[in-house]
Amino acid sequence: MTSTLLSLGHGYSARALARRLLPQGWTVLGTTRDPAKANALLAEGVAPIAWDRAAVAEALGRATHLLVSAGPDADGDPSLRLCRDAIAAQASALDWAGYLSTTGVYGDHGGDWVDEDTPLTPGTRRGQWRLQAETDWRAVPGLPLHIFRLAGIYGPGRGPFEKVRNGTARRIVKPGQVFSRIHVEDIAQVLEASIRQPAPGTAYNLCDDDPAPPQDVLLHAAELLGVAPPPEIAFDAAEMSPMARSFYAENKRVSNRRIKDELGVQLRYPDYRAGLRALLDEEQG
Repeated sequence: MTSTLLSLGHGYSARALARRLLPQGWTVLGTTRDPAKANALLAEGVAPIAWDRAAVAEALGRATHLLVSAGPDADGDPSLRLCRDAIAAQASALDWAGYLSTTGVYGDHGGDWVDEDTPLTPGTRRGQWRLQAETDWRAVPGLPLHIFRLAGIYGPGRGPFEKVRNGTARRIVKPGQVFSRIHVEDIAQVLEASIRQPAPGTAYNLCDDDPAPPQDVLLHAAELLGVAPPPEIAFDAAEMSPMARSFYAENKRVSNRRIKDELGVQLRYPDYRAGLRALLDEEQG
């Protein structure tokens, strides 16, 4: 039987997974709220599904696998809000379900390491929304759920090169601050590995091997581009939006040991240096 992935909120990471699955004969159905984006999905080989209760319910009836990328808001998870009953009705018929969460559910750990067994103590509103969404998805009876806690995502068209080139990069320095990150292609390979080796109920951290200060990443990007790096700005003196400042309120190093030990994943881009170098090489063709 042909495997069919229904992607709820078919965004950047889901598109990377689709690029791996489609050549293997999969059918991929991707939701969109914007009818104008339907042609773009078709061009990528993805069947567009309107963000509509009836359309999503019908697609669920065809799906063997479910990926949820749409993020929560103050009113909860949008996919469950749209069609919780249809998801629950189809849950036990699915071979695999994945929910893309974030490492923000761990909260602040003062730069210490966290893993999937670390207590979840989000300190930001967005982190609390994510934890509630994880809880709500776990509560769907019979759903073969896997939770993927993503670090900061970068990849083609998304990352420090764009900020350096367009002049929006700011090297904000907060002593001791580090962030974890992951290349979108490594997200896709972890998701595919999980699909091949289902372990319902498991959570996985998706990040590379090298939590690093954000100013170091921007400096390296500027060096690769051969341009002057933006000047350093002390965190206390930086003008930042409340959302941007909230990211700096949490400091932790995220372990990726489980994806290696349990899924056998070997990261293509184990640190930002390898990832940025590959992105530039791809651009230069």
